[in-house]
Amino acid sequence: MTTKTAAAPALTDEQFAEVLELIADADTVELKLTVPEQQRSATHEALGLDPLEAHLRQVFFFDAPDLDLDRAGVVVRARRIQHDLDDTVVKLRPVTPSDLPRGLRKTKGFGVEVDAMPGGYVCSASFKGELGTTEVRECVLGKRPVRKLFSKAQREFYEEHAPAGLQLDDLAILGPVHVLKLKFTPGEFKRRLAVEAWLYPDGSQILELSLKCKPRDAFQVAAETRAFLTGRGVDLSGDQQTKTYTALEYFSSQLRD
Repeated sequence: MTTKTAAAPALTDEQFAEVLELIADADTVELKLTVPEQQRSATHEALGLDPLEAHLRQVFFFDAPDLDLDRAGVVVRARRIQHDLDDTVVKLRPVTPSDLPRGLRKTKGFGVEVDAMPGGYVCSASFKGELGTTEVRECVLGKRPVRKLFSKAQREFYEEHAPAGLQLDDLAILGPVHVLKLKFTPGEFKRRLAVEAWLYPDGSQILELSLKCKPRDAFQVAAETRAFLTGRGVDLSGDQQTKTYTALEYFSSQLRD
């Protein structure tokens, strides 16, 4: 499977200044780390992870077979969550927060987040929606149009940024990826970590550790998290994989084949 990876060099002075500006105007910051395949077992052991405590999710993406949305910086996703409500998101990235309309920033379900990982970062704008427990499955089974998964405000956001003429109902369903997600608070760390194992149909996996925080706390939390993980022997130097692009590339290649 083809994946996008990014090695972990130090940020340049220009990049550091940019990420400072993005964080200052974001709503949240999410610190992310993907664990190299050869380090996964050791990481499970180091963090004391119990896979039986994880919750199952099914993640579906929507795009054209040639990934026209991805090239335009738009991500459309729906998700089924075990023992919880379905949800959706229309995401645009990268964005500059100051370029977004102020009214949109105040809309319920809309948020701006900076994702930071070793050697890289991206700022995205996400318009989230909540459903019941059956809608996504109905859509996948062909019983509900794709557009009916999204609110009017989400559809308007999509239409503003998607390639002209590419309607939601024209998109292919890419998925599912099965995801195991576990949230826990290590006793001595005192912060809540999330662990996600993305299980792709070809048997490949991505294991990601993440932690969300307020923008004003980002650098302190990053330093504390780094100290905790390195203290547990978790390798922070591996190439970083992108969960979304890996899924898009896999399923779109199946369609093209």
